[in-house]
Amino acid sequence: MVEIAPGAVPSPNIWNSPRVYEIENRAVDPDGALESAMRAIRPWDGATVLDLGCGTGFHLPMFARDAAKVVGVEPHSGLAAAARRRVADIPNVTVRVGAAQALPLPDASIDVVHVRWAYFFGPGCEPGLAELDRVVRRGGAIFIIDNDATRSTFGGWFRRGLPSYDPGAVERFWTRRGFAREPLMIRWSFESREDLAAVLRIEFPEELAAEFLREHEGCEVDYAVNMWWHRLP
Repeated sequence: MVEIAPGAVPSPNIWNSPRVYEIENRAVDPDGALESAMRAIRPWDGATVLDLGCGTGFHLPMFARDAAKVVGVEPHSGLAAAARRRVADIPNVTVRVGAAQALPLPDASIDVVHVRWAYFFGPGCEPGLAELDRVVRRGGAIFIIDNDATRSTFGGWFRRGLPSYDPGAVERFWTRRGFAREPLMIRWSFESREDLAAVLRIEFPEELAAEFLREHEGCEVDYAVNMWWHRLP
C-alpha cells in the first residue's frame, strides 16, 4: 500500500500518472536554461543538494554528476521507491520519504535546494519555508521554480485552467520573504502530438486539454517560468 507523508499536498499529475509525467519531464527545457540559471547563482560542485518533491527522481542524476551528495525527498512512497530504483547505481544519491513541512534532515545540512512545481506555490507554504531555513547552511541557496502566468502560451493555458490564480499576490509573497525573481522562457518539446495530448490531459481538465490541442499546432510549446531564489548570508 502506498504511504503518504503527513501534511503532503497532493500532486494529481504525477501521483496519478507517473508514466505520462515522465514524458513531460523529458519534454521540459531541453536547452537546459533552468540548470544554467541556477548554476550562475550558486553552483553545486562538491555541495550537498536537496531535491524536494523529487517525484520519481528525474532530476537526481543531473545533480549527482557534480554534487558531493544529493538527497531526494518525496512524500509519496510509491514515487520515492521509483526514484530509488532510478538512482540505484549512483552512490552519492539517497531518497527519503517526507513532506516539506517536516523534512527528514538534520539542521544546517544542505547547500542547494531545488524545488520544481512542488508545494511552494506562494501563500500557505510558510511551514515548508521554515523547514528550509532550518536545513540550509549559511551561504546556501534555495531555488523554487513555478509557472509564470503572465506570459507565454503555457502561461495563458495556466490562467484558463486556474482563473483564481493571482500572480501579483504570489510575487508579493516571495518578495516579502527575501526571494528574488528570475523570469525565464523555456519550452516543452515533445516527440509527437500524442505525447503532447497525453501531458495536457494530466495537467488540465479534459475539455480544456482538447481545446488547447486544437488551438496549438506542432509539438513545441513556449513556456514562461519564474525561478524564485534566495541565498542565505
